[in-house]
Amino acid sequence: MSKRELRAHQEAAAKRWTPQRRANGGPGTVKNITFANPRASEFYVDGANIPLVDWDVGPSWAGLLPISNATDETRQLFFWFFPPGPDGSLDDLIFWTNGGPGCSSLEGLLQENGPISWEWGQAKATPNQYSWTNLSSILYVEQPVGTGFSQGVPNIQNEDQIAQQLVGFLQQFFEVFSELKGKNLYLTGESYAGTYIPYIANYIYDNPELLDLPLKGFWISDPSISWDVVQEEIPAVGFVHKYLNVFSLNQTFMEYLDETAAECNYTDYYEKYVSYPPKGLLPLPGDSVEFAPGCDVWDAIFSAALIVNPAFDIYRIFDTYPILWDVLGFPGSFPQIQVAPVYFNRDDVKAHIHAPLDVQWTECSNINVFPNGDASLPPVFTVLPSVIERSERSVIVHGLADFILIAEGTRIAIQNMTWDGLQGFQTPIQNDSFIVDGIGALGTAHTERGLTYFEVELSGHMIPQFSPVAAFQIMQYLMGFRDTP
Repeated sequence: MSKRELRAHQEAAAKRWTPQRRANGGPGTVKNITFANPRASEFYVDGANIPLVDWDVGPSWAGLLPISNATDETRQLFFWFFPPGPDGSLDDLIFWTNGGPGCSSLEGLLQENGPISWEWGQAKATPNQYSWTNLSSILYVEQPVGTGFSQGVPNIQNEDQIAQQLVGFLQQFFEVFSELKGKNLYLTGESYAGTYIPYIANYIYDNPELLDLPLKGFWISDPSISWDVVQEEIPAVGFVHKYLNVFSLNQTFMEYLDETAAECNYTDYYEKYVSYPPKGLLPLPGDSVEFAPGCDVWDAIFSAALIVNPAFDIYRIFDTYPILWDVLGFPGSFPQIQVAPVYFNRDDVKAHIHAPLDVQWTECSNINVFPNGDASLPPVFTVLPSVIERSERSVIVHGLADFILIAEGTRIAIQNMTWDGLQGFQTPIQNDSFIVDGIGALGTAHTERGLTYFEVELSGHMIPQFSPVAAFQIMQYLMGFRDTP
């Protein structure tokens, strides 16, 4: 095959991933939203002059707002709000938060589902064809206090306090941007936001009078919803066997892993205990909360993987050396800052988006946003069942190339959870059941009792970044823009 023929095949394949847009729907084209409150103009961001972005993104609004209306309130959260593009809905609002805890939602904006895409290794920013602004308005919030540009001293002790502070912020936000009241709200986030989002949703459902907008559903991807022993340790050795050629660990070390997994009751755990429907509560090894002494196979695997591949990425195991430059400075397991300062530490960027100039922004905070730890139980044991029951649709998504949180562990957590009077899914999850338009089977999709669980092939931890087509279709389903997953 000649290089010309090869490129022709590549171009034909790429067209299947290119969304069809209206003739007037290019970058910077948005549906008009006019805000009557004069304060809104203080937050206006000129989309034609965003530093290092060489096209007109269109109007947006960004800045700091307090978490309460108290006159002495010092705690403020940073936000960036985008109105919908020409194909987006004016009746809906997506809220997005990253996890950590303490990781900035501006990562989601710039590298996952926002209108600006500046991925690892990209020399410059480009328009995101699969921006969720093509579905509706989207609000990115750096939370909790201590994250990103947000201001004040962190003082939260649990997830209920996070929810209370975020709803307090949203009350201040909707006072300024009151035209957004009454929109259908969708809460979305990834990683530790798998803990944030269910608790925030539960607080909103329990206190409907606090916000004048109906909460319709939620998305949590590669979510932290259970103990680490469930989502990391139990499935870790099986995960290595599944991707043996990717990890390339030697036979002696694999024998050690297999012996340790057997001693720790991890071996064939899924095959032994996970059934559809479940036969009862699934037994957890160790003390159920933490792994037993000598049973931390996840860290052992990570250390060994780095010897073989110094660029081993826990967020997407297929990555190899060299580590790609990242405009935000933190592309995977390790920082990689080849050009300093990182984007959100440029003074011209800070000034343009009304961010505090004296803050040294980092993608994941060096401040402990839970000064004494998070006292809340994982949501699978507390609020997640109720939130599923009260949502019109709810979505859990997992990338199959993610090692920091492993999909099989999420399956275990779901099968150990009871909602709507039944434990877990009652029927098996079928292979190749997630059909992506124009592409074909790209994982699994399974729906029961208001919860749809997706697994996405080839994707790592950040689903909208690594598989934007799949993520976009999943959001269409969550928001009711398509009848089936």
